[in-house]
Amino acid sequence: MRRRVASGRLARLAVGVAMCQFLLVGRAEAANDAMLRLLQVLRDRGSISAQEYEDIRKVAEAPEAPAAQAPVPAPVDAARMAAVEQRVAAQEKALTGVRSTVDGAVPPLVNKALAGKWYERIGLRGYTQFRGSNVLSEDGPDLEVPADRSVNENESLVLRRGRMIFSGDATEHLSTYAQFDFNGSTGTGDFALQMRDLYADVWLDRAKLWRVRVGQSKVPFGFVNMQSSQNRAAFERADALNMAVEGERDLGVSVMWNTPASKQRFRELQNATLKGSGDYGMVAAGVYSGQGLNRPDQNGSMHVFGRVAYPFKVGTTQIVELGLQGYHGRFVSPTQAIVVDGASIAPAFQSGGVADDRVAVSAIWYPQPLGFEAEWTAGRGPALTADFRRIEADALQGGYLQLHYRLNNAAGSWLPFTRWNYYDGARKFAKNAPRMRVNEMDFGVEFVHWTDLELTGIYTHTFRRTRTNAFPYVDTTDANRVGVQLQWNY
Repeated sequence: MRRRVASGRLARLAVGVAMCQFLLVGRAEAANDAMLRLLQVLRDRGSISAQEYEDIRKVAEAPEAPAAQAPVPAPVDAARMAAVEQRVAAQEKALTGVRSTVDGAVPPLVNKALAGKWYERIGLRGYTQFRGSNVLSEDGPDLEVPADRSVNENESLVLRRGRMIFSGDATEHLSTYAQFDFNGSTGTGDFALQMRDLYADVWLDRAKLWRVRVGQSKVPFGFVNMQSSQNRAAFERADALNMAVEGERDLGVSVMWNTPASKQRFRELQNATLKGSGDYGMVAAGVYSGQGLNRPDQNGSMHVFGRVAYPFKVGTTQIVELGLQGYHGRFVSPTQAIVVDGASIAPAFQSGGVADDRVAVSAIWYPQPLGFEAEWTAGRGPALTADFRRIEADALQGGYLQLHYRLNNAAGSWLPFTRWNYYDGARKFAKNAPRMRVNEMDFGVEFVHWTDLELTGIYTHTFRRTRTNAFPYVDTTDANRVGVQLQWNY
């Protein structure tokens, strides 16, 4: 009985060896050449040593072990059994390495060779936006769009954004992200290199579903705020959502969680065709300074936020994302003396800041080929009173509706779109937090012939927009403007 069991075990091991060899033949021959070229480049650059190169090369070029012959019933000693088991283990290990190479994963031996060389895992990318706008007509004061300085009679051509992004997995449990803008505003009318993002994601599990984000990052409030300007069709974000977090970013700590399905879908949606917002977790919660991008805290009190979003699959391919988000805190608006009826007034506000609370709902039907975006926010925030003497919490509401359609033909990819942009509240980041009303319609088209170049043209009719950069805070009405933008991606 003992001999029969041993012989059966040896037979199963032999079959395993033969199956491994069969699976390895096709894939190994296809992958070895590319693998060796990669190793040579890494060796020549000094990323791996000559000895590390030789160790990996030997495995990649290892000759296939001859197929095990069917065992004959005979006494099997322990040494022979151990040798066969080692051979099967080696075949399985080699098969795993080849599968990893073919499937795009980094083989374990390469991971070992790159251990400690975190800089080899960091990628570099970015985009630049070159823009020109012209106001055709308007009633009232000169039209002012806070986020778009190209809408200015003294401006001709501008570089709206010049972004450079460094990102990657420094280690198995740490991802880093740094984004800089070569055309950031210093707040004085001058423009310089500016930090936009600088954060770390600490992964708490092997599947990378749980993470803690620490540093300066986008605040998860509103789909359009989280969506990269590289992907957005319209030139600037809708005012109602952007007034919550101008610059979209702040210093904070947040916890984010995904399911495997939501993580995969968020990743697939973040491209120029589907124009997703990126992966901020299916559920996210945390705290942030609350005073805005690259600004020191003014009251020692943090904002608290929470967000839930999920990209549902409808039918075979269509994705619909629904989201709910909100935050609570106190905000300190900058102030400046203004002259009212010959008297200088410096608006006052409660010590520690003014109540700043908002909620928002999001509904995104991704363009496949028809797309639709809808977001609406409501709450209360800092606002200048009617007598210009105080800044107090007041009600606000607004949002946007956008319809677009993806059309592909021989010339390239076209995305005609139209957007209604509405806001009735106050601009808390402006000096004295003046009341602000916006009611606009955008009509535009984005064209892509090569993926590294995007050309967008837009026409905007402004029913009303309040001028907030200088007193008196009055409305521009019935304004018409056009704009053209060239974006290059790298």
